[in-house]
Formats: sequence, structure tokens, C-alpha cells
Amino acid sequence: MATTPPPCAFPNVENCSSVGRESDTVVMDMDGTLLCGRSSFPYFALVAYEAGGVLRLLLLLLASPIAGILYYFISESAGIRVLIFATFAGMKVSDIESVARAVLPKFYSSDLHPESWRVFSSCGKRCVLTANPRIMVEAFLKDYLDTDMVIGTEISVCRGRATGFVESPGILVGDSKADALKKAFIGENVPEIGLGDRKTDHPFMKLCKEGYVVPSKPEVQPVSRDKLPKTVVFHDGRLVQKPTPFMALLIILWIPIGFILACLRIAAGALLPMPLVYYAFWGLGVRVYVKGTPPPPAKRSTGQTGVLFICSHRTLLDPIFLSTALGRPIPAVTYSVSRLSEFISPIKTVRLSRDRVTDAKMIINLLENGDLVICPEGTTCREPFLLRFSALFAELTDELVPVAMSNRMSMFHGTTARGWKGMDPFYFFMNPSPAYEVTFLNKLPQELTCGAGKSSHEVANYIQRMVAASLSYECTSFTRKDKYRALAGNDGTVEKPKLSQNKVMGC
Repeated sequence: MATTPPPCAFPNVENCSSVGRESDTVVMDMDGTLLCGRSSFPYFALVAYEAGGVLRLLLLLLASPIAGILYYFISESAGIRVLIFATFAGMKVSDIESVARAVLPKFYSSDLHPESWRVFSSCGKRCVLTANPRIMVEAFLKDYLDTDMVIGTEISVCRGRATGFVESPGILVGDSKADALKKAFIGENVPEIGLGDRKTDHPFMKLCKEGYVVPSKPEVQPVSRDKLPKTVVFHDGRLVQKPTPFMALLIILWIPIGFILACLRIAAGALLPMPLVYYAFWGLGVRVYVKGTPPPPAKRSTGQTGVLFICSHRTLLDPIFLSTALGRPIPAVTYSVSRLSEFISPIKTVRLSRDRVTDAKMIINLLENGDLVICPEGTTCREPFLLRFSALFAELTDELVPVAMSNRMSMFHGTTARGWKGMDPFYFFMNPSPAYEVTFLNKLPQELTCGAGKSSHEVANYIQRMVAASLSYECTSFTRKDKYRALAGNDGTVEKPKLSQNKVMGC
């Protein structure tokens, strides 16, 4: 919740030296101190929507004016209690933990206060003392900022679900923060530095050897990603932007309109001839930009085999937009898509079995009948990174055309690791004006293929670097398993009995 700036009882954080602090302990508040933003509403809204859906977000939005009134006229604690109840009541604790691990770090890491981070990162021991529920913030603070201790409000749990209430000693504000700090550091040296941004932080700051206040400055620029100890490569959740109260209202109002629009866009892609889809998409607000010169279709009459398009993987719609750019349907191979996506597919694809011999035979047979598209990363990545390219494709043909795929979404992400993948195409097309950019790169020279003596790994790595350079992305060695272990707690493997050859939406 936003507050008025505190009186200047402590010096400005800019006066705090960060030199020679390796053996010092720092304790700081979170909202408005470690983070630039002084309002916790957007993070409660993220949990509400990602773990509870649009109705839960609506409940939180309706409760927020009550929380604001209580905050300003009763107490900070009363206002936060309302937000916690509206967000968490009845929600599974496992769902809250999943959102805290897979969704919130992306938004928290883009809102770090530069001066607070300068001090925080310079100290040898780091502690965050916050009124926010510990379950929301601990995963980010420990996994991404190397925080040693997180002291926050504890939510009440009954049979694996949050009750909406909090455990004793209640919301950590004012004197309760100071008491929690005393309890945490009992028998230890007093922390050297205490940072806060409001009057209710003063009690715990007075317990530290040095106290500094972080003033509210609307123009402050958050810490850039390259200065963080760990970059957020993988993240989940449907919302693209941090949901301020206005943005939350806009999302709630847009969803029914956006869903109808998504159905129209999907129907246009599925029912119209592929040469017309490009123009239909533009007419319906979907922007498709094509760069480079694609190769002509393979001529089966002369015995020419098809080319294998090697695409970077942004959403399951990559093969659809590749076909849209070419004006003809291109078959694709894929893995782990929903039955709904299979049903509404406008292109023919075949699922990979993850058996190397079986998949190789299948791909060779498909190439004998024409062109084919494959996404060797094996899964999508939202950030400007490319995952490791599987090398199998390089062993099967020397007719390789790299394709750099990028997209733009302003409201919803069209991918998920934790949710139902059947909604992925709908969420992408629910954006007011989504865009795809398809860049055809030069066909791989014969001397750089396996046929010329190069190993399949050399070919795969070279193509990965080509695509990354075209997109200004960074190459990584992360795989599908790394992504799903980070976001969903599994390795992303689909049980073999569920595998089949089908017509599907994409990879």
C-alpha cells in the first residue's frame, strides 16, 4: 500500500557507504525499500490471478478500496489483512508456493531499487524484514538475491489451504517488526545496517547500528538485469505486465472481449486457405512481419527432398506463423500438446516419441514428402535466450534453413509450464494486437553440414548461434528438463501411452 514519505529521522540511503561491508549484516524492508514500488497490490494481484483465476482477481480488486481506507484511517496492519484475506482465503498452499517460485521472481527482479541493492549486495549477511507474507517473497529473495534470512508475515493454514488469516504475532509492521528482529538476532551481534522507507520501519531501524531511509522518488530506475547475481531465464504465469489496480481492472474487462476475438482469430487460421491467413490475421489485428527470403517448395517430381526449417521456439504457434509467412501449410513435429490444440490445428504435425530411432525414421519419411519444421529447443522460452538445440535434426538432412522467430504480447503470455496448455493459443490471440516476426536466414552451406564431415553437435550449435545473433539473444545450455524442473517441479516428460501421431496446433 502507498504511504506518505516518512520524516527525515534517519539519513538518506545515498549516504550509506557500501565499501568494506563484507562482514556486515543488513536488514531492510521490502516494498518501497528493496523494491522501487511502494505498493504490494500488484504482487497480491499476481498470486490472485495466477493461482485463483479472474474471479479471485476481481475479489481482490473490489477489496482493495476497503484495504486502502483501513490502511490510512485505522492502521497499516488492518489494510494488509484485507489484502491477504481476499487473495489467500481457501487457496491451496502448494499453488501459492508455485506462483511464488515460478511467477513472482520475474516481476520482483525488475523492480529492485538501485541504492538499496547497492547496499544490500555489498553486505556479507542479508536479511529482509517485511509485512508481506513470507510464502510470497522467500523463494525470490533466497534463490535470486542470495538472502540469508527472510522474516515475514506467516499465513494461517488448515489442511493444506490458506484460511485467509495470519499467525501470531500478526502482520509485521511497527513494533512487531522490531520484536521479530530481536527474536531473530538474539544472542548475535546487532545488525550493522537497517533500511526502511516509512515511519512504521523506524522501530526496527533503531535497533541497528546504522539506519537509513529510502525516499520515494517516482523517477528512480530499477536495477538492470545484468547487475543481478542470477538472471531470470525461466518464468511462468499468464500476465505480461505488473497488474496495478488500473491494469487489473482492464484485464478483467478485456477477458470476455478478448476471448471472443481469440476465437475469431483461431477460426480464421483454421478454416481459411493458408494463402489468405496472412491477410485475415492483419484484418483481425494480428501483425505478421516477414524478413529474409524463404526457399521455394520442394519439387517431388524431380526427387527433391524437402528442407527442414529450424525455428527458435517462442509459443506453440511458431509453425502456424511460419506457414502463414510462406503462404502454404508446412508439416511440423511436436511434443506434449493438448487435445484441444490438436482439434483446432490448421497444419499437420506428428508428435515426437522421444525415441531417437523412431523419431529419426519419422522425420526422414516426412522430408521425402516435402518441407518440414522443427523446434530443436524442445520447449519455449520467453526471455531473450535460446535453449540448447537438440542435435538429432542435423543427422537427418543437409537441407537446413534456420528461422528466427520472435513475438510480442502486451497482456497475456501464450505459453505455460504449470497450467493447461490447451489455452495457450487462446491466450496468445486474446492480446489486443499480438505480433510475430518471422526471419528466414540463409540456408546452411553444404560445407557446414554433417554431410561435409561436421558433427551433429557442431551443426546444431552453429545454427543456435546464427539464430541468436539474428535476434540479439544469448545462447544457453539449458534444456526442456531444466525449464520444467525450475517452474513445475518435474522434467516435462509425457508418459508414453499418451503419445500418438496427430494433427496438432504446433510444438
